[in-house]
Amino acid sequence: MDLLNTLVDKGLRRELPTRDEALAVLATSDDDVLDVVAAAGKVRRHWFGRRVKLNYLVNLKSGLCPEDCSYCSQRLGSKADILKYTWLKPDEASQAAAAGLAGGAKRVCLVASGRGPTDRDVDRVSDTIKAIKDQNENVEVCACLGLLSDGQAERLREAGADAYNHNLNTSEGTYGDITTTHTYADRVDTVQKAHAAGLSACSGLIAGMGESDEDLVDVVYALRELDPDSIPVNFLIPFEGTPLAKEWNLTPQRCLRILAMVRFVCPDAEVRIAGGREVHLRTMQPLALHLANSIFLGDYLTSEGQAGKADLEMIADAGFEVEGAGEVTLPEHRVAAGGGCGSHESAGCGSHADAGCGSHAEAGCAPCGSSAEEAEESIPEARTDLVAVRRRGAGTDLAPNA
Repeated sequence: MDLLNTLVDKGLRRELPTRDEALAVLATSDDDVLDVVAAAGKVRRHWFGRRVKLNYLVNLKSGLCPEDCSYCSQRLGSKADILKYTWLKPDEASQAAAAGLAGGAKRVCLVASGRGPTDRDVDRVSDTIKAIKDQNENVEVCACLGLLSDGQAERLREAGADAYNHNLNTSEGTYGDITTTHTYADRVDTVQKAHAAGLSACSGLIAGMGESDEDLVDVVYALRELDPDSIPVNFLIPFEGTPLAKEWNLTPQRCLRILAMVRFVCPDAEVRIAGGREVHLRTMQPLALHLANSIFLGDYLTSEGQAGKADLEMIADAGFEVEGAGEVTLPEHRVAAGGGCGSHESAGCGSHADAGCGSHAEAGCAPCGSSAEEAEESIPEARTDLVAVRRRGAGTDLAPNA
């Protein structure tokens, strides 16, 4: 397929695909999905070999969020039956992190629900970072605390944070349909604050919320322009009790096409399979390792993931290896440029006029080029049996899954 050969060549040169090429990846048929995976796999292996980076989530504060993000089980007005608790103490968070590190994780992601941290919250998280690093000198720590105010990113960096996560989630044109209590521009601003403070920026998306192919391409092009070092790709977990509980728009094949498109557009960034992989990729998870070079080990914030032991077995059986603590994740040119915290002109990360995030009137769950009737027929049966609320680990007396 000429399209795939072209995309491989561009990926090896870090050259930005055209929007039509990115859309064409999403529009490929299920019959061609293995060809798409094989092509994107060449780009993944060129920049990251066969290494898989393991990340581990610690939910420092669960539920009770004042924001109204429609996808989130912790949102304002959520009726999802999730764990709710206030801030973990530093020693509690450190113990939770230790489980993931013992399972092979090299990065701990400290997450707290809420619009954004107060200065007192930054102090709390700083104490937690110190507690974790006192016990594990080489661990990477990524904070995810919501929208940052001026100076807070610098304080987290001084406290020992290595990275900051704040996802764009969806395109600018559809963002107001998902969240009304803050804006897309607010999210962009926080990613830029992390960059400016010298933190490794981590920003990604959520697929499966009813967006169009154009929306997916818009948000991935916007991420390429922001130039985060790592890009988590989440697949919506439709929690009962949230506005998007009925949005079951993904198949394993579509998830693979989305991951492949992200890899082609952001060839040298760490692409991480994040929430929802067990729910939507299911038995095709090993194929996704040919596209992404990073996953979360064990459970997520409010949902349970695959057993940590099964994650490790999956990686080994697929012919990949867990990235060691002493190995550098990013390609050499990114490290030399300061960890990707800046614009790389040679990588085509300048301003892309054609990467606009305008409003798409046709935005829905119909794949590009499909009619609404065809899309309705293709929606898979809801697998609510695969959505398991987390009842172990942080905030409980039960051992975590790692």
